[in-house]
Amino acid sequence: MTIFHARKFLWRSICSLSSRQLHVCIVGSGPAGFYTAEKMLKAHKEADIDIIDRLPTPFGLVRTGVAPDHPETKIVINQFTRVATNERCSFFGNVSLGSSISLSELRNIYNVVVLAYGAESDRSLGIPGEDLLGIHSAREFVWWYNGHPDCNKLAPDLRSTDTAVVLGQGNVALDIARILLRPTEQLAATDIAEHALVSLQESSIRKVYLVGRRGPVQVACTAKELREILGIKGLHVHVKEADLLKTPRDEEGFKKNRTKKRVYELLFNAATSPRSHPCPGQRDLHFVFFRRPERFLHVDGSNRVNGVQFEKTCLQEDDSSGKQYAVGTGQFEELKCGLVLKSIGYKSIPVDGLPFDNDKGVVPNTRGRVLSDTSDQAAIEKGLYVVGWLKRGPTGIIATNLYCAEETVTSISEDLKKGILASTSDTKPGRSGLLEALNRRNIRYVTFSGWEKIDLKEKNEGNQQKKPREKITSWEELQNVATG
Repeated sequence: MTIFHARKFLWRSICSLSSRQLHVCIVGSGPAGFYTAEKMLKAHKEADIDIIDRLPTPFGLVRTGVAPDHPETKIVINQFTRVATNERCSFFGNVSLGSSISLSELRNIYNVVVLAYGAESDRSLGIPGEDLLGIHSAREFVWWYNGHPDCNKLAPDLRSTDTAVVLGQGNVALDIARILLRPTEQLAATDIAEHALVSLQESSIRKVYLVGRRGPVQVACTAKELREILGIKGLHVHVKEADLLKTPRDEEGFKKNRTKKRVYELLFNAATSPRSHPCPGQRDLHFVFFRRPERFLHVDGSNRVNGVQFEKTCLQEDDSSGKQYAVGTGQFEELKCGLVLKSIGYKSIPVDGLPFDNDKGVVPNTRGRVLSDTSDQAAIEKGLYVVGWLKRGPTGIIATNLYCAEETVTSISEDLKKGILASTSDTKPGRSGLLEALNRRNIRYVTFSGWEKIDLKEKNEGNQQKKPREKITSWEELQNVATG
């Protein structure tokens, strides 16, 4: 069947579904988007749901954010696939909000628009030297080794230095350190992108420093992630015992948060365990606490990073909130390195027509209902909702989006019941209106059946190399395989 006839067939089948009056568009096909679609399908039998995404591939960070050596986390794709193949749900990849279609157009086409496109930019430190070569964001590095088409040309230099500094001590920072230090023969059996595997096989990195502003009690990683990296065979872990001093306040906090207590215990055991003698090719992981980056260093005449200057910090408690913050002590030290990876947080991007809180990096909302601005007198934007990182900020695990989606769908259901949204008799075109707009602009959109072609090709090629899949990493090839 030609592309023309396939789209003609799709158009006819879509028009035949117009008898269902609740037309819903979800922008973003990551966990937040799919959980929202799943709950909308269950809650509203009259709803047709379209999921659009700027990538030709669905599943968002499950595909491009979860570490390749964590296949168990990706099993949720099976659940999302059942949602996508529901007769009342359609996926349209390669459709970018803002360029392919505007937010105002979507609001005119659909009764309900839910924004779930996450955070696709990075927070900045705003310190001197941040634009030097050899400094990358965690997002870029993770997308690079996961085969995201935006970062397939990143090519971080892993050969010119033996030392990498990772700024941050959350789960993403630990993922990065683990990928840099794990034996590549173990990574070769995962779905890591081929270009990343080759680079890691040639890597000279032998020392990784995980640096945090605060102490081991405040570390943001989970015990599972920490236990995994500490368990890498032959890896020497360095933690200064002096950094592990606890206060009575810390002990009280452990009673309320067993996860933090377990993380602390793992670090304490790593610090006090006997170490074997250094050996050639040894790999070292250093946990460095109470340090904040002050500037990135370089040799005169070079635009490549060769170190980081840190200021030592101490904790200071805020009397009003009770939270502890890192404050500078005026003491400085330098750490030489040739690679820096900033794991300091993702950042969402606003689009035209969308209220946005630039300070918090989220869309102002109340229980998922988008507000017109950040003031106390803000009005609700009728029919416009938000979920996931765009709603709450880049925090939580995949399952966090399940509860986040439940809250937003509950708000949608309440608004429908109260008649706040356009009535079901309103003649919004829904899917047919989206297709008309995309075809008018010659947007080369990818349906879920197109994704299945990509999926099949990746798995077939991966099977030849004894991998789960060999990811296609270029925009052009993804589109060609999907529509060919």
